[in-house]
Amino acid sequence: MTDYQTARVSLGVRLRELRADTGLSGRTLAQRLGWHPSKISKLENGKQTATVDDLRAWSEACGQPGAVDGLLAQRRSLETHYASWRRQLAGGTGARQAAFGDLERGARRIRVFEAACVPGLLQTAEYARYIIRHGIRLHSTPDDLDNAVRARMRRQSILNEPHPICHILIWEPVLRMRLCPADVMVEQVDRIAESIKRSRLDIGILPTDAELDVVPSHGFWIFDEDRVLVETVSAELCLTDRDAIAPYRQVFTKLSRVALRGVAAQRLVVRARHALTNDPEDG
Repeated sequence: MTDYQTARVSLGVRLRELRADTGLSGRTLAQRLGWHPSKISKLENGKQTATVDDLRAWSEACGQPGAVDGLLAQRRSLETHYASWRRQLAGGTGARQAAFGDLERGARRIRVFEAACVPGLLQTAEYARYIIRHGIRLHSTPDDLDNAVRARMRRQSILNEPHPICHILIWEPVLRMRLCPADVMVEQVDRIAESIKRSRLDIGILPTDAELDVVPSHGFWIFDEDRVLVETVSAELCLTDRDAIAPYRQVFTKLSRVALRGVAAQRLVVRARHALTNDPEDG
């Protein structure tokens, strides 16, 4: 059972308790609400997610309008899906990469901001190998490194498709972060430079000396207008509540305005490459 489903079942249990406390049968409650009896069963057993209006009506029909605040708080918890990496990667990192790829292919528009590592859609195979290996070791998950790298590389096929439209922002320190040997990082920054030239991809580099009016606290992925994924050290957060998504859209927009693109972005990449190879900047 996923964390989301567990929370939905918990909400169903609470709804059942309210009905039982009132002494109503499921059929009687359904009649009061003008619902089909099957809806009562689905809500109580966590097979369907209650809407805000459902919860308000349920509380009123059970004669406990004061219970609605607690029900709404439980429902809000459903909007933040918390899934630990240990649980997500129990079947291997390759399976997780394949699932992420399905999510990407189903989107019309993807906005990415990364503050610590190169986004998976732009990673070289060798860079991906080091990043994925770090995760496997940290969370002690099954070692399917080769399969995981291949799955991540397959995700990049969407870059040659008309959809989704991808907007990628990378904070400049990512270009210099030593998460792999220098030669692997040189190959990686070359890949970023080449990707910037692609007319279809919108890639911006956020300079460290840019004047910001928002704090780029962490990386995140925005899928269309209805989902945000945030990776923490121990878990992945999936935000689907509109109030939770809105700040991420605002932050992305503001960071995007000060990010460098085209030739200016390539200059930052070239500087990072020179630093990695210890070459003079005009060499």
